[in-house]
Amino acid sequence: MTMFRRFLMTVLFVLAFMTTFFAVSGVEARDISNWAKEQDLSFKQLRLTFKSLPKEKAEKTSLSAAKQIKNKPKKLEDAFDWSKYPKQKVTATGYTAGAESTGKQPHHPEYGLTYSGVKVKRDLYSTVAADPSVFPIGTILFIPDYGYGVVADTGSAIKGNRLDLYYETVEDVYNEWGKKTLDVYVIKKGDGSVTEEDLSKLNENKSMQVFRQKYKMAKE
Repeated sequence: MTMFRRFLMTVLFVLAFMTTFFAVSGVEARDISNWAKEQDLSFKQLRLTFKSLPKEKAEKTSLSAAKQIKNKPKKLEDAFDWSKYPKQKVTATGYTAGAESTGKQPHHPEYGLTYSGVKVKRDLYSTVAADPSVFPIGTILFIPDYGYGVVADTGSAIKGNRLDLYYETVEDVYNEWGKKTLDVYVIKKGDGSVTEEDLSKLNENKSMQVFRQKYKMAKE
């Protein structure tokens, strides 16, 4: 009985409070109901907005990543059909302009100069040494994992199907090449000469710049 009385008193108190509130404020029950519905709708819209944001961001990120992968430059080895060019198996080693390879010190007047007269260069199109009876001076080769090689030099030990690939340092020779036997592709047979202008034009070819940085080692 006591519990029932307490419950009844509470209900009467709430009703009295609500009646007083409506009378003083002028707010009707239906106004509160409408306001609650509006707020509920707003909160729902807000939740939906926030819920959509991560999804939209993820979609944009996914599309951006896919675009980057699609536009990622191919390796030069995979970018062209090399099979259309004549190939020849060679044994290739690396060399530098230093005394360990040429016997010349930096103060020597011919230090860094090739047999053709151009300076040694490590770039997309690099200077390489070959036997002129096999690959005449000026011949352009594609050498997988090295890039293009322009025959500009010779060497007493470079006879027959042998190549010597220019690198800036002995460390580069050991770390990046060593000695390999592989197929190289003859892009253009030389006419016995090559100039600095020829090398510059090859390396500055706009269509090849996307591949250049991978192979370019020389500091400009």
